Amino acid sequence: MLDLAIIGGGPAGLSAGLYATRGGLKEVVMFEKGMPGGQITSSSEIENYPGVATVMDGISFMTPWSEQCMRFGLKHEMITVTKVSKNEDKTFTISLEDGSSKQAKAVIVCTGSRPKRAGFKGENEFFGKGVSTCATCDGFFYKNKEVAVLGGGDSALEEALYLANICSKIYLIHRRDSFRAAPSTVEKVKQNEKIELVTNAVVDEVYGDASGVLGVKVKLQDNSIRDLAVPGIFTFVGLDVQNEILKQDDGSFLCELSETGQVVVDLKMRTNVEGLFVAGDLRIDAPKQVISAAADGAVAALSTISYIESLH
Repeated sequence: MLDLAIIGGGPAGLSAGLYATRGGLKEVVMFEKGMPGGQITSSSEIENYPGVATVMDGISFMTPWSEQCMRFGLKHEMITVTKVSKNEDKTFTISLEDGSSKQAKAVIVCTGSRPKRAGFKGENEFFGKGVSTCATCDGFFYKNKEVAVLGGGDSALEEALYLANICSKIYLIHRRDSFRAAPSTVEKVKQNEKIELVTNAVVDEVYGDASGVLGVKVKLQDNSIRDLAVPGIFTFVGLDVQNEILKQDDGSFLCELSETGQVVVDLKMRTNVEGLFVAGDLRIDAPKQVISAAADGAVAALSTISYIESLH
């Protein structure tokens, strides 16, 4: 029987593991099929984490987190969790992809979010063949070529700036004429000669052939179509939370969710199910920032320690 099962190995999960093990819990396992670090490892530049003055990429930033957590006894199992369910004795069953399961006194779910699909014609057909959601992963393939970026938030503008170091030109497409990103980032984009703003516009279609994307058709405010002959487009239009493991066999969810699928928690990261905690992007009103996810993980771990102490 585990004291605590942590599902997800991003900033929230790692922070929860650190605080739980250092706080005295003995059997703590973090379930994460891939290498720990989470979605932030695909970021090209992190410069807003307090106390880390050096600008670095996401992988470099997250690498020391795992080492620090494991030092206090956190165990990492590289396997996917398929479902979390609650037992009659108030413990939890963690169902795993290989058909086995683990029992735990408490669970912290930190499965985070994934990039949303934008919904334009050709997006699914050419995903991975010219349509991407990760400039750090795929930017190199477009060295000295022109590409498009779709979005108006921090991620879109930051990745456009990153791509400007690699590509010959960036068309930044946004449905409005103002951006949601930080003013300093917007200013950098506007001053970058390689970035052309295509505002009040939406992507109508991505087209190509067996080799991949050949161009992007953009619908402008006057309903005319502008054809951009680019071999790639990077989309950054928000995130969908990953709540699938909370779905039960009857189709219901283990705990209360908001209308948009986020888990409802209180300030102590407690769900409406005793012993079940949620941290990071999955929770309601999450700011979707590394520092917030890390804080959530710490709060959830401290709440878990109090909960397990109350069982005795």
